[in-house]
Amino acid sequence: MDIYVPDGVQDAPGPVVIFIYGGSWTDGAKETYSFVGDALSARGFVTVIADYRLVPEVRFPVFIEDGALALRFVQDNIARFGGSPRALHLMGHSAGVYNAMMLTLDKRYLTAVGMRSGEIRSTVGLSGPYDSLPFDIDVTRDTFGSARAPAQTQPINFARRDAQPIFLATGSEDTMVLPRNRERLALALEKSGAQSVSLNIDPGLGHAGTATALSGLLQWQAPVLDDVVTFLIAR
Repeated sequence: MDIYVPDGVQDAPGPVVIFIYGGSWTDGAKETYSFVGDALSARGFVTVIADYRLVPEVRFPVFIEDGALALRFVQDNIARFGGSPRALHLMGHSAGVYNAMMLTLDKRYLTAVGMRSGEIRSTVGLSGPYDSLPFDIDVTRDTFGSARAPAQTQPINFARRDAQPIFLATGSEDTMVLPRNRERLALALEKSGAQSVSLNIDPGLGHAGTATALSGLLQWQAPVLDDVVTFLIAR
């Protein structure tokens, strides 16, 4: 994992964002998303970007389990880098936010590494696939097709009343992961009685745009960074 630390001397341990990148569970590397670490650390967040094993080396749920192990490592060690282990926030894009949302909503993964769901203060989801049944394209068949209980692979099926605050954003022009994923998860959380779900749609952005708009060179495209930071600070 790479850890991005805000410049300057901090008066107290700072909030921590663990960012999980996307790539259809088959691609991606932490170095590619250094712009996310730079953007969030510049706003005062100790930011962690960790690799995880990818398909075809592994299948569901190993990449989620890798995320749980990374979270436990961060909780145990982030104080050395000026971060507060009591102020952990999850964030992800595309397949990465699928992983983040499963860690958020399905308590089994954190329980397996000795953590409680409530130790994640909030979760930010950018362009996430939360309701992808049936598995009718190659990427979902390859990633989830061997799961014994397909419904157990879907974040929407773990919506619960005591879910931590969740921010769901998507681009209006996303044709890869349709905005209805955001709408369906938000509705499921609302029906479960969850109290804090924030929705955002960024006009003109495509699937990758909700992540790339975090970059210093592309922040003019949409206020994704400002919206995310506002949500995180409130939590």
